[in-house]
Amino acid sequence: MAESYESHPPSVQQPSEQGQRPPRTPVLAAGGMAASAHPAVTFAGAAVLRDGGNAVDAALAMAAMSWLALPGQCGVGGDAFAVVREPDGRVWTVCGSGYGPDGGDAGFYADRGHAAVPIAGPLSVAVPGAPAALAALHAAGATRGLTELWAPAARAAEGGLPCTAKTRRDIAEEEQLLAADPDALRNLLPAGRPPAVGHRLAQPELAATIRTLAADPAAFYTGAFAERAVAFLRAAGAPFSGEEWALTGDVAPQPAISTAYRGRTVHQTPPPTPGWMALQQLALCDGTLGALAPLGADAVHLLASAARLSFADRVGRCASDTDVWRETLTAAATAAARDRLARGEAPAGAAGPADGDTTSMVAVDADGRAVSYIHSLAFTFGSKVTVPGTGVLLNNRLGRGAYLIPGHPNAVHPRRRPLHTLNAWIVTDAAGRLEHVGNTPGGDGQVQWNTQLISHLVDHGLDPQAAVEAPRFFIHPGSDADVIGQPEELRCESRLGGEVLAGLRERGHEVTDAGPWGGGGSAMVISADAERGCLLGGADPRQDGVALGV
Repeated sequence: MAESYESHPPSVQQPSEQGQRPPRTPVLAAGGMAASAHPAVTFAGAAVLRDGGNAVDAALAMAAMSWLALPGQCGVGGDAFAVVREPDGRVWTVCGSGYGPDGGDAGFYADRGHAAVPIAGPLSVAVPGAPAALAALHAAGATRGLTELWAPAARAAEGGLPCTAKTRRDIAEEEQLLAADPDALRNLLPAGRPPAVGHRLAQPELAATIRTLAADPAAFYTGAFAERAVAFLRAAGAPFSGEEWALTGDVAPQPAISTAYRGRTVHQTPPPTPGWMALQQLALCDGTLGALAPLGADAVHLLASAARLSFADRVGRCASDTDVWRETLTAAATAAARDRLARGEAPAGAAGPADGDTTSMVAVDADGRAVSYIHSLAFTFGSKVTVPGTGVLLNNRLGRGAYLIPGHPNAVHPRRRPLHTLNAWIVTDAAGRLEHVGNTPGGDGQVQWNTQLISHLVDHGLDPQAAVEAPRFFIHPGSDADVIGQPEELRCESRLGGEVLAGLRERGHEVTDAGPWGGGGSAMVISADAERGCLLGGADPRQDGVALGV
């Protein structure tokens, strides 16, 4: 692997010179590897790989453990997406994203005085897609039963995992809304206040739900759980019929979407994810970015401009049930967009926050099977409402991802999935062999940071740890529904260096200093080193990331 960005001053200052986190070396392994944003989650995946399970098995075990380890970022009541590379070179995806309520057309919300779909409470909920995605992932690629794979998570729910500083902070920030929900109050606010770091947050009702779903995931959509959830939401005023729950449970693997980049193929998750946006940005930068100084003003300007154009396409034209996004990836569209960028005509994107609470993980086994998996409740703790007696907090994806703009392609509408920020990727070489697998949480920052990660790895040969530690930047806001119209800015980590930040201002960007490590996200990357016959892994120090090999 090539040298890290820390060897390219003055564009990037070494973190150790600023009294910040020193760079870490990548984790190496000859067999399998797992990486996530929490040690217990990574260990769950590594343990499965150690005991002979494959990467799909590991991802399934990690997903369930993260419901306990990172309860503000993900849960049974959220959505989930994965991209999988098989040892024979095939790449496939699962997309678990649910519908809003059948009665939830634009008039329903307008009649109740809402200028936008609410971002908390029962009216913000879309049918959770995560259980359906996990069931499809299991059916298509696992070698172990869900009961076995999810048993450690069920035990952790019963006994409780120690509360981390991040989880305590998340609970404290949402304390008022969580306290209004009886089940959340009982499970997340012991003694009526945020738990101390290290306090074990036991959730016996969630443990029972995990065991029930491990035995029969379909029960979430057509059985007793679905009946309880729909009855609860209807009583709270959300116009669910129950039919949209059954439809959401029908998830099957589908092909990945892809583009060529520097002689490789980048595979992404299809809509309703914005995976196409990362592919579009890479296509716009292919043949140019690699020749620029790593993270110099010209490179950052190009990436930021490509992101701005991509968000303008998404906000202006895209919905989860249309194929408009395909037009952005044609050779003609790419050439025209490159010409616009060269003339400095990148449009201003519509606004939406670039943050958001999500978590992701990657796993690779000794056979070269790779999984990039990401799941979320949308905002922290989602809707902040729990299906009574189940321990399942519901997402607020409808409020975050659907617009209340008459005639817009992404306007809230029955049987239309809201647009997502989640996406996951894999890079293969010209022969279809695995090179890199990765992802990151972070709302609308995801497609920007994933593009940056792939450039670090492919254009400049960084190892995974150097790639995830590299200074980060993003156009803010992006495209979330609740704050469309806010002013645009380019948020940059200060480790880019004063000269680069000044150069970006000269190029017309409204630059905001995000601090040395404040760019957001929690990236995970595993790379296959064919020359040395090993895996290299990196986990983001911006959160509690850990990579482990077996």
